[in-house]
Amino acid sequence: MTITAGCTDFRELNQMIKNSEGNVRVDECYGQRFIGSGLKHKTLVINGTPGNALGAYLDGAVIEVNGNAQDAAGDTMNDGKIIIRGNAGDALGYAMRGGVIYVRGDSGYRTGIHMKEYKDKKPVIVIGGKVSSFLGEYLAGGLIIVLGIGAEEAPVGNFTGTGMHGGKIFIRTDYELSGLPAQVTAEIAAKEDLQEISPYVSQFAEHFNMNAETLINHRFYMLLPNAKNPYKQLYTAN
Repeated sequence: MTITAGCTDFRELNQMIKNSEGNVRVDECYGQRFIGSGLKHKTLVINGTPGNALGAYLDGAVIEVNGNAQDAAGDTMNDGKIIIRGNAGDALGYAMRGGVIYVRGDSGYRTGIHMKEYKDKKPVIVIGGKVSSFLGEYLAGGLIIVLGIGAEEAPVGNFTGTGMHGGKIFIRTDYELSGLPAQVTAEIAAKEDLQEISPYVSQFAEHFNMNAETLINHRFYMLLPNAKNPYKQLYTAN
């Protein structure tokens, strides 16, 4: 089914998507919010720019965006995949708890904050370019991978991993990282460390027609919670 969004109200557009049989293509998307929220078992292709909270609570569907996405894409996402062939706004993957988000370009502030994992649910975000400040703030689980393609400096902003108490952040860069908070340790990832992210880097390369081997055979920093300065002690009983 093909829908021309144009100036259609976001409520009407979302109802049309949810009521459709099979996969859906949305053309001329002009910032409508909540597209694909809670969607299951279908593929949604969007041509244009979806508004805030694209794929919020996504529960198994695949969303492909041929353009940029605004703030809070993948908010509290549970399962499925979001593929963005442009840039993403702020708060990408906020409180994400499952599924994978791939962004070809850059991402804004507070990417991946409050991400968490439980049992077999492990959320993953892969950013092709650079990310603004507060990446992985209060990270509790999952993987964040920043590939820094084309970056002329460290591809992350200030306060990366502030309050981090779980999960891992991988940053591909030849530049030194500075200004990391006390809750984070940073080390050069070993070959065995990169095995964990290799499948996601390969998928990223496949989605965006890149060379996976060139991407993975590079220096990555691996950021982990600092066991000597655990943030979780501030709010949990031990």
